[in-house]
Amino acid sequence: MNRKDFIRTSALATGALISRPFITYASQAKYKTALIGSGWWGTNIVREAIKSGECQIVAICDVDDRQLKKCQDEIAKLCNDQPRLYKNYQELLQKEKPEIVINATPDHWHALIAIDAMKSGAHVYLEKPIGHTINEGKAILKTARDTQKICITGFHRRYSPHNVSGQEFLKSGKVGKIKEVRAFVTYGFGSGNITPDEPTPAEMDWNMWCGPAPLVPYNRSIHPRNWRNHVEFANGMVGDWGPHWFDQILWWTEEIAPKKVFSIASDKIKTDNNNAPESQIVVYDFEDFTCTWEHSTLNGRPTSKSENVGVYFHGTEGTFHMGWINGWTFYPRDPKKEVIHQDPTLNLPDQQNIDLVFADLLKSIKSKQLPFADILKGHRATNMSLLGMAAMKAGRSLEWDAQKEIFINDPAANKYLSRQYRKGWVYPKA
Repeated sequence: MNRKDFIRTSALATGALISRPFITYASQAKYKTALIGSGWWGTNIVREAIKSGECQIVAICDVDDRQLKKCQDEIAKLCNDQPRLYKNYQELLQKEKPEIVINATPDHWHALIAIDAMKSGAHVYLEKPIGHTINEGKAILKTARDTQKICITGFHRRYSPHNVSGQEFLKSGKVGKIKEVRAFVTYGFGSGNITPDEPTPAEMDWNMWCGPAPLVPYNRSIHPRNWRNHVEFANGMVGDWGPHWFDQILWWTEEIAPKKVFSIASDKIKTDNNNAPESQIVVYDFEDFTCTWEHSTLNGRPTSKSENVGVYFHGTEGTFHMGWINGWTFYPRDPKKEVIHQDPTLNLPDQQNIDLVFADLLKSIKSKQLPFADILKGHRATNMSLLGMAAMKAGRSLEWDAQKEIFINDPAANKYLSRQYRKGWVYPKA
């Protein structure tokens, strides 16, 4: 991150935190905004769109009427907008012609909705990971550039004040030469239980929920919220948490991708319906440093002196931990020196800084300049997650060509760059 970028992001973060509006400004609304995917996280984002004072919520879309109703009620508490309700996002795009689309659907829906939204004329707030496969991400990026629409990734950790100052600390050289980086998420979630399949609730269109992914029987262990641990719809912990922390690593380095990747996952031991890796290690070989990813749902690492998520940057002068709830901390190599720490500044109720991302989206739409969390950043960070999953499936080390975005001389591994869509859905072309 250069000085110009740091000043720009710091000013954005500071200004948004100071001037954050807590009342509605319906009469000043400018951008026709639609939410697609009205669950917990989508509602968090649309709340910030309303509080920006520059959006009119014209429509919300979800295949589950229960989620639509909850989101509609939340919007009614914040403003006088009366969004129309849809179950089909294509109908919404055609009838409402929104200027901004918030895409907060499960991962397997990110690509088609983002691409269709931009082609219909909308700017897009796209949740991470940006896609389920690498070639989906390439298609999203291409569409953004072809349509010249702003497509911002929901990387709120790119904007949080402690992340911004932490990156400045890392780039200052105070950590020394960094050759080892470790990203991690470790939570012990218990053994769980098997949940039987059941009839689809009358309030939802399960066929549309599955969309281009395989049509599996309805199971409440998938919807709502736990789809992240089912590989038909997501890529487990490395796909869910990974992009946030990989983005922090790519923000720090000048490199854009690893040269090689290897991964291994534990055999399943928990009693539940999940089929994503319970614990997984990925090793990324960059030109100038080595990065490892570790996640576990089996053990929360009670011996750790930091929190259960984040990135350790191990330098010759000490170790820097970029965290979330606990901010960042630098542990000097010299025991005589004091530990340096900065607390986070996070917004409730979600303990994130979504408002800063949304402010940058609006600023970028007006200025026609790419946002700090541009889709290219989202694509590269998501790729790291998906490279890890590809290496795990291949069961061997893979070499990556970051410019061509293919595995080198490896047709078998390159099959993991895409996947077969269900009949009726067309895989996007990059």
